[in-house]
Amino acid sequence: MKDRHDMPHSQHLGHAVVELLVAEDQPLHVAEIAHRLADLPGAGDPTTLRNTLDDLVYDGLVAQLTGRRYHATRAARSEVSVLEGSLVVNPRGFGFVKVPGAVDDIYVPEDALRGAMHGDRVSVRVVATTRRGKEGEIVEVLERGQTRVVGTLGGKPGRRWLELDDTRIRGPIEIVEVEGAPPPEGLAPEAGLAAVVVLTRYPEGQREAPQGRLVAVLGTPGDPQVEVAKILVGNGIDEEHSAAALEEAAAYGSDVDPEEVARREDLRDVPLITIDPKDARDHDDAVWVERDDGGHYRVWVAIADVSHYVRPGTALDDEARARGCSVYLPDRAIPMLPHALSGKLCSLVEGKDRLCLCVVLTLDATGEVKKSQIVEGVMRSRAFLTYDSVARALGFSTEPARDPRAEELRHDLQVAWDLAGLLRKRRMRRGALDFDLPEAQIVVDDETGAPVAVTERSHDPGVKKAYRLIEEMMLLANEEVARYVLERSIPSIFRVHGAPDPEKLERLAQACTNMGVAFDAEEASDPKKLSKWLQKLVGHEKQSILEGLLLRSMQQATYDTKNIGHFGLASPAYLHFTSPIRRYPDLVVHRLCRTHLRGEPVKRGEAAEAALHEAAVIASQRERIAMEAERAVADLYRAIYMKRHLRDRFEGRVSAITPGGLYLRIDDPFVDVLVSLDGLGQDRYEPDDAGLEVVAARSGDRIALGDDMLVEIEDVSIVRRAVYGRRIATERPTKRRLNKKEQKQARREETKRRKAEEKTRRKDDKRKAKQAGGGAEPAGKKRKTKKRRQS
Repeated sequence: MKDRHDMPHSQHLGHAVVELLVAEDQPLHVAEIAHRLADLPGAGDPTTLRNTLDDLVYDGLVAQLTGRRYHATRAARSEVSVLEGSLVVNPRGFGFVKVPGAVDDIYVPEDALRGAMHGDRVSVRVVATTRRGKEGEIVEVLERGQTRVVGTLGGKPGRRWLELDDTRIRGPIEIVEVEGAPPPEGLAPEAGLAAVVVLTRYPEGQREAPQGRLVAVLGTPGDPQVEVAKILVGNGIDEEHSAAALEEAAAYGSDVDPEEVARREDLRDVPLITIDPKDARDHDDAVWVERDDGGHYRVWVAIADVSHYVRPGTALDDEARARGCSVYLPDRAIPMLPHALSGKLCSLVEGKDRLCLCVVLTLDATGEVKKSQIVEGVMRSRAFLTYDSVARALGFSTEPARDPRAEELRHDLQVAWDLAGLLRKRRMRRGALDFDLPEAQIVVDDETGAPVAVTERSHDPGVKKAYRLIEEMMLLANEEVARYVLERSIPSIFRVHGAPDPEKLERLAQACTNMGVAFDAEEASDPKKLSKWLQKLVGHEKQSILEGLLLRSMQQATYDTKNIGHFGLASPAYLHFTSPIRRYPDLVVHRLCRTHLRGEPVKRGEAAEAALHEAAVIASQRERIAMEAERAVADLYRAIYMKRHLRDRFEGRVSAITPGGLYLRIDDPFVDVLVSLDGLGQDRYEPDDAGLEVVAARSGDRIALGDDMLVEIEDVSIVRRAVYGRRIATERPTKRRLNKKEQKQARREETKRRKAEEKTRRKDDKRKAKQAGGGAEPAGKKRKTKKRRQS
């Protein structure tokens, strides 16, 4: 078969089907093929997929079995002996290739990596199938994943190198060039400084080392700002916008174009208000709610029209697309757009004319939408209110001091709050999940940049209600825009969220049983039942642990051009529309809506769909990178802060168990402490197969998720951004004995679980028997087999 890059889009699907069936090594139903390849153009169209499969059968690459199942032929296996995927290297040297559409990764031993490095897109040949799964060897590096790396300079006379922070990347990097990289003032260019290197030569064989050009010396490792810079560089996050993007943004000036104002619907008489945190750096949404004598609601949700300024083919758009989203650090934000737009012309500043796209809705007294429309408008924010001032005005909180503007709007805010309550009740009834996970709040010294406090973010119930008011309005607008584009068949980018992983739900069920909490894994596939279970957890002493386990059982929400719904919101269709200043998919949705509103043709066809899909994939990737960077910076500040607590003792609760040890969450300061298996005591501890507890080999001592423990802080690693501790033995409190009702419920859940396992096992046995026979067995043969088993 041709390389997919040499094919038109119509041939990609056939190539992908063959790759999937070869990688899977077992027959797949046509519906499963469609699900696995849902991100490819044509896979979601039954006619296109059926025709593709018929062509492959005709070509002898795929064989059709009974029940609309297909498997790869020998011809396909010899033709698709090489697969493509991304390489993930383990610090111990070996790696795994993740092949799109395949369930299992391909294991690659260290001596079969050749010149490939962590993050590369590679072609891999499967050479064996072992008990651990498929094993392969790297054939070719198709695209390098690493271009800029960070680490610590090392050197001796005549030679300099970079020891890498990320141990998954092959190193050290030999420095063969220096590009104007003087160290910060007062520091000599000596070994031991943090630096940035651009790779100029990649290894071609297993024993070769990469080479690079030194482009920046950051300073002394351990300095907070240096460590933050390393994280940003390592994740490809640039704080500075390009000169071209800055020039384009500045060219728009500081005021809205009068000609553009004249052609839009004038919403300046609608008293729209922005409600944001007091330290908000931009304001991209404003709301207003009215109620008539009959109890019906009229709602305006106005969103900054960034699409008017950031247009396809410009430097602004190229940069926004590459960034994907804004990044938020404890001491600053790294905006997706230059400040001239994000903080000024596109920000809905109080008293200033601003361009917007506004969702205007009419709802009945129960909160059901009866009418909605999207308009291009010009608005003027009446007031900027904070969540704190809204909570105070509505009587939800007694702090802070009253804000006169919020007090003036008390009646109108109450109307909005009444509607928010109706909307929330409707969401919860349909099965939306409501998590209440703790967040860290890190206070940084303005002068030194060092953390001075790490606490759990205060969740004032009143302020939380004020947040909920705006959240419900944003959810309402996003769902209505999703419905709008679907009804008009407008191509779009959706926010999708699949159902939880059944195997992980079984693990959660076992953890719940251990903690004396009833949980039915089968019912958890129903969002309504899962939502009710979450509501029952409120106030439970281990609520955060169980919610964290459930969250890890869930799939990650992503962006996609195919709408599969949003499980967490129990929504049949959802997208992001309300934050185009800080999220690229919202900007794309704005463009598509504006094009349709103006009666202009929306781009369609394979090329347009492929471009839209690529934008969704990049946005999903950049969102994950931003989240990882934000988490890494938070972990860094926690580690720096805990340096002052060496040898101190804290009580905490086991929040996670890994093969290398367990994590203990302590509340004040709000940090996670890693306790290795060796640090648990004199006995030899091993985690169980489910990863729910560790067990001592000799004494049988058990430490499970949710258990309390006393630890002493032993060490802090700034480079690994980790806090290490050892367990201080104390008399363990006995677990509460379940009452008769709880025991009965636990037994019932265990019986259900065992029945489900037995049912799954029988299905697997039947499937394997069919595969061995090349198809379905005759009924008589099954009965004979059953008799032999009984005998």
